[in-house]
Amino acid sequence: MKVAERVAIVTGGGGGIGGALAVALSAAGARVVVADLDADAATAVADAINADRPDVAVGCGGDVSDTEVIRGLIATAERRYGPVDMYFANAGITGAPGLDAGDADWDQAIDVNLRAHIRAAQLLIPGWVHRGEGYFVSTASAAGLLTQLGGAAYTVTKHAAVGFAEWLNITYGDQGVRVSCLCPMGVNTKLLYSGEQSGDPLGDLATRAVTAAGEVLEPAAVADEVLAAIDDERFLILPHPAVLEMYRFKGADYDRWLRGMRRYQRGLLSPDVS
Repeated sequence: MKVAERVAIVTGGGGGIGGALAVALSAAGARVVVADLDADAATAVADAINADRPDVAVGCGGDVSDTEVIRGLIATAERRYGPVDMYFANAGITGAPGLDAGDADWDQAIDVNLRAHIRAAQLLIPGWVHRGEGYFVSTASAAGLLTQLGGAAYTVTKHAAVGFAEWLNITYGDQGVRVSCLCPMGVNTKLLYSGEQSGDPLGDLATRAVTAAGEVLEPAAVADEVLAAIDDERFLILPHPAVLEMYRFKGADYDRWLRGMRRYQRGLLSPDVS
């Protein structure tokens, strides 16, 4: 799908990958609704975009795990620019790191990292099937293909996000609906460093595991990869090519991979122990 002249909604668009996606989409000729829990951040991104290309972006605040908020974003897009062609389910949280998390913590992680995708798809995909086209981009994580040391809720919900995107692709791909799933490792965002700032040993482990595993990319570089994948209509978007090799290794010998991950974890927890 070509991005030019399309109407897109980007959640988690107040910064990080979402903000970079909004900028990249607008630069490619799309009109963008920038959504974020932080309304001021969403508006700031939209204002920066409009400074270069007037009236191609609008910022909206709201919790995008809420069906009515998503419905409102769609209505805003339709009123300002026309029918929504593309939806970027990018908002995410790390969630509570370990088994001490309560039901409320798990519910929040599941709502933001998974159900927000499901609710958006429920609202948009029937219309896309009727029109014969549409594009859904799910931001998951390399943790959804591999795992996230220290991050139970993050790992589980990102696996689920990958699974849902895969199901959408298979179920609606022959009806004009395109689906891609973004699975990066470390990206230079607030989310990446939230673990080490949490004061929780498992949260700190999660941050150190990602930053030690490979290059930490800038959000703009990730956004460029996403737009290239959309142009190719490619399902799996891997800004870090090493993730594919890790995923193949995991599938080739699961037990060996698990042993390697435990060894990696031991090394991070006790650097003098291998």
